[in-house]
Amino acid sequence: MNLSSLNFFRNLRSDNKQFAVIGLGRFGRAVCDTLHGLGYEVLAIDVDEKKVTQAVSEQFAAHALQLDTTEPAAIHQAGMTDFDTVIVAIGNFLSESIITTLNLKEAGVKHVVAKASSEIHMKMLKKVGADHVVFPEREMGCALARTITTPSILDRFELDPEHSIVETIVPPNFHGKTIGELELRNRYGLNVLAVSQDEKFEINPPANRRLLGGTVMVVIGSNKSIDRLRP
Repeated sequence: MNLSSLNFFRNLRSDNKQFAVIGLGRFGRAVCDTLHGLGYEVLAIDVDEKKVTQAVSEQFAAHALQLDTTEPAAIHQAGMTDFDTVIVAIGNFLSESIITTLNLKEAGVKHVVAKASSEIHMKMLKKVGADHVVFPEREMGCALARTITTPSILDRFELDPEHSIVETIVPPNFHGKTIGELELRNRYGLNVLAVSQDEKFEINPPANRRLLGGTVMVVIGSNKSIDRLRP
C-alpha cells in the first residue's frame, strides 16, 4: 500500500481559498511555495522590491506586490480584507510584525496567522489580535523529538499544546482486533476518526471494524495518550 497516497490531512483541504503572505524570507517563501503547489491562489507581499521580483520570476505565488504593511492604508489598497487568511511572516522584525498584525485585524481581516521569533514576540502578537501564532523553531524542535521517538506517526495536527490529531500506522499488537475489542477510548483515551481501506479512508468506522497491522488510522486525543501507541 502506498501510504503517501492516503494522507488524511492533505485530503481535507477545501477549494478556492485565497491567501496573502507578508514577508518573503525563508519562512514566508516556503509558505507561499507550498500553498501555491497545493493549488491555492497566493498573493506574496514584501517591502523589499528584490524579493517581490524574485517571487514573480520564480513563480512561487500567483501574484506579488511590493507594499509597506505598517501603513494602514496599504492594507485596504491591496484588498487584503478579501482574503480568507493572511500570514504575517515578518518574524525577525518585531515592530513591523506587530504593527502589520494590528493593522490587518483593525482593517477587518478574518483570519491572521503570525510568525513569532520569541516567547515575548508571541505574547505581543496575541495581544494585538493574531488569531493564530506559530513559533517555527520551537515547533520544529518538538516535532523532531516526537518523530525520532515515535516513527510510526505519519502526520500530526496539533489542536493545542496538549492535544493532537495524528495519522499513524496501526501497531502490531492491534492487528486483527476490532476497535470495540481494543477499547481505545477507555484504555488509551483515544477516539478513532478514520481507518484506511482499499487506498481510501473510512470515516467514523464502527466498533466492529477490524484493524490490520501496517495500515493507517487517524486518532484524536491527548499527546500523552498518543505516545502510548508507540510499538
